[in-house]
This record gives sequence, C-alpha cells and structure tokens, in this order.
Amino acid sequence: MLAPSWEEHATCLANAEEQDMQRVLIGIIEKEAVNLQQDAFVVIGRDTRPSSEKLSHSVIDGVTILRGQFHDYGLLTTPQLHYMVYCRNTSGQYGKATIEGYYQKLSKAFVELTKQASCSGDEYRTLKVDCANGIGALKLREMEHYFSQGLSVHVFNDGTKGKLNHLCGADFVKSHQKPPEGMEMKSNERCCSFDGDADRIVYYYRDADGHFHLIDGDKIATLISSFLKELLLEIGENLNIGVVQTAYANGSSTRYLEEVMKVPVYCTKTGVKHLHHKAQEFDIGIYFEANGHGTVLFSKVAEMKIKQLAKELEDNKRKVAKMLENIIDLFNQAAGDAISDMLVTEAILALKGLTIQQWDALYTDLPNRQLKVKVADRQVINTTDAERQAVTPPGLQEAINGLVKKYRLSRAFVRPSGTEDVVRVYAEADSQESADSLAHEVSLAVFQLAGGVGERPQPGF
Repeated sequence: MLAPSWEEHATCLANAEEQDMQRVLIGIIEKEAVNLQQDAFVVIGRDTRPSSEKLSHSVIDGVTILRGQFHDYGLLTTPQLHYMVYCRNTSGQYGKATIEGYYQKLSKAFVELTKQASCSGDEYRTLKVDCANGIGALKLREMEHYFSQGLSVHVFNDGTKGKLNHLCGADFVKSHQKPPEGMEMKSNERCCSFDGDADRIVYYYRDADGHFHLIDGDKIATLISSFLKELLLEIGENLNIGVVQTAYANGSSTRYLEEVMKVPVYCTKTGVKHLHHKAQEFDIGIYFEANGHGTVLFSKVAEMKIKQLAKELEDNKRKVAKMLENIIDLFNQAAGDAISDMLVTEAILALKGLTIQQWDALYTDLPNRQLKVKVADRQVINTTDAERQAVTPPGLQEAINGLVKKYRLSRAFVRPSGTEDVVRVYAEADSQESADSLAHEVSLAVFQLAGGVGERPQPGF
C-alpha cells in the first residue's frame, strides 16, 4: 500500500499528458529527494485479463527507460505479488521468492496444522470454490496437489467460459446475498467465493430448506480470533490480541467478540490501509472487512515468542505452540490473501470439528441494508468517529439519530463514496423490514439535506 503522499504522485502521473510526463516525474524526484544513483528493483505480476499483458509491457518499458532492474513473474494473484516483494525485501528469510516457494510455504503449514485434527472421513475436507473467472482459479489449480491430502477443492468459474466477476465472485455473493452462477449447491455443502484478484473471500451454504446463508468477513474474523485466543490460553501466553473492524461490521459480531469471547474490538475508517495500520498496534492484530478482505498480523515480538515456545514447551503445550507457528506461516505478508484465508479457515474448522452450520450459528447477524444516494457533490458530507457520525451538512446527524430511535437494535450511518458523487447509507435493525425502512428514511434525509440529484429514493428493494 502506498503512503498517501505517493498516492497523490500516482494520481498526477496517471492524469499527465504524454508530453508532460518527464516534467511531472522530475517534480516528484525533486520533491521526494529521490537518489537516482540507488539501484531500483521492480517486481511485476499480472492477471488473466486481455489488457494485462500490454500493461505489464508498458511497466517494463518504463522501468527500462529509467535504468531500473525488474523481474517479471507473469501470471500471479495480487497477494502472490506481495509475497514475492516481501521475500525479496527480507533477502529470502521469509521464504523463496518463487511461485513454488509460495505454494510450499503455505501448503506445508496447512498440512502440518490439519494433521492435529481428530475428525475422520471427508465431511470437513471437501470445498467448492468460485474463483470469479479470475487469476485465482489458475493459481489454486496449480497449488491444489501441494495440499490435496488435507483438502479437496472443486473449482468453479475458472475463466474458461464466463467473464471476470460477472454474476460470480465474492462481491456478487456478498451484495446480492445469493450463490454465484455456474455452481451447483447441495444442502449444507461448504462453498466459498474469491474475488477476481484473489484477495477477498466469503463463505456460504444452503440449509436443508434451501435457504441461502452468507458467512462474511465478520464471521471469518470471529472464527480466527476465538481460535487464536483459545490456543494462547492453552499455553498460558498473554499476548495482546485486537480485532479491527469498520462501521460496516455487523453489530452482532462486535457484541459476540466483546461480550462472549472477551476480545477487544476497535473501529477504523473504511479501507484496508486504515485497518492494517491499526492492526499493527497489537501483538496479534486481526482485521477483516465485511466483504471478506482481511488477514492476521503477528508482530515480530509475538512471532519470536511463539517460535521459542514451540521449541521449549512440553508435549501437548508444544503441539499448541507449533499450531500457532503454522498459522503464522499461513498468513502471507499481504493485506489479504483469499487462498491463505481459505486454508486457515479450513484448518480451524477441521481442528474444532465444526460444520459450516455450527460456525454460522456462533451468532446471528442483525438484518441490514446498504443503499446509495446520488448527490451533486459528495464532499458536502464530512464524518468523524470512524465514519459513524456525520459532521456536515448541518442537521443530518440529528435526523439520523431521530430515525434510529424508532427501531429496535438499530443503527445507521452515512459516508461519501471515495470515487463517485454518491453517499453510501448503511442501516441495521432487529428485522429485515425495519432495516429496509430505516435505510430508506435515512436515504431521504440525505437526499433532502445533502443535495440529492435525480429521482428521490423510493422504498422497496
């Protein structure tokens, strides 16, 4: 992730006319005091979209003209590219900077971890994976034989027929609350969806009555954090765990973590860079956006302590410390890796002997609704308290507070989109009807007080 100041530079470069490119580059070099004598090395990867090859050649041309060195890995998921960069920046201490190195590191940790599982048969060991017609399908198939003794995956939407993210993938499943096209689902089968570049994952299943159940990033974070807390209790190690969420996290997940699991929860602004930054404050920082984008960060101190305990402790306790060590190895140094998140989830379900229904039943999500309202200028909305309170325009937050009081177990917030002139509305309440009604009423308040354009928000979804 780029520092915010470098995001500005990237925007300037992206918007520069060709004849101005040199001037803009020189401006960045001077502003950042870039040492042009220092060797530069650029790691390149691309996905399966037809445009990617041409774009990667353009990157190579740019690096070559500026006399940098590069390594082109060809086809990679986004998290695999992160892995290569981290391996190179730690001079190979983290792992081998090759695709085989990535496969071996993750699958070895997964197989070691699942060896401890007492459940027999394959009821926990088969998983259907929707790869959103993206790069994840290709890479999961390449990796499959490395961990096949611990898990059998069936890949759907592998890119041979459908379009990238079209009627499939994590975003589609999360926003439409229904299974992807191109996948047959039997009742109580464990299924998951990656997004196109394989850095997000959501799980789901159909119950015996045919009802669809989504298990999103909140429930993944809850499963992982509760398991890690149990392991630390078993070895008597008091490391500092924190779960980081955004305002979009379901209220039931926050309550379960704080009141049942006794795990502290923190809220940040939306966006992985905010979650990641906060998670780095803990010995073990866990963050997942509700859309399935997330990971677990172990501090260097926590890592060293766990590795030491895996050598020193006796028998059963040593086994538990070893499991923690395997989990450290499974979490790739990326802001989210669907393959690594999938393997950790599968290992925990096997180790705890949980079915997908039992996992889902840890807590019940509050019904919620997300809407967007078109406005003339999204910048009229300013927020505070991790985007949960609107500061401007005047009167909007008071209007939201009044509406929220009408419904049980309810909350609502609004925030401006980062990319378009729309305001995003989130509402939750004790029933779907109430959540829908609250979302609509808040949308009307935004339309009236924040310069709505076009047609007034209509009830009904």
